[in-house]
Amino acid sequence: MRRLYFIIVGIIYCTSCTTTVENNNSKNLFPPIMGTWKLISGTTIKDQDTVFTDYTKDQEMIKIINKSHFAFLRHDLKKGKDSTAIFVAGGGRYSLKGNKHTEHLEYFNVREWENNSFEFEFTIHGDTLITRGVEKIEELNVHHINIEKFIRIKK
Repeated sequence: MRRLYFIIVGIIYCTSCTTTVENNNSKNLFPPIMGTWKLISGTTIKDQDTVFTDYTKDQEMIKIINKSHFAFLRHDLKKGKDSTAIFVAGGGRYSLKGNKHTEHLEYFNVREWENNSFEFEFTIHGDTLITRGVEKIEELNVHHINIEKFIRIKK
């Protein structure tokens, strides 16, 4: 009887250790920035000019981040039927180091932006992602700070 008790305790102990190891590995495999995010607002700062955009009015944008790539899609909410018509899409590979991620823009409907990389610092508080970085493309005279606020889209 005593031997059976130790066998059962041993099985429970080994099973609980295995579960813990798997959960720890899962956290390393899936960084918190991964997921689908809805853009709420954006702030662009160029020289002395600051432009704030509320992305919850008349348009919508999502950003999808998986283990190796990102993609973003933005469109107007009036189905392209008036002067607010817009469609923006892009994506590519990204790399992650600590709280910095670098987007390597490989696809974009504004083709002149392709093949450029942009580094962003990010913070995540609950279901809110805030990114901040410099977008600079000398040939296009683009040089501004871009700050974006997203909320996580849950399943």
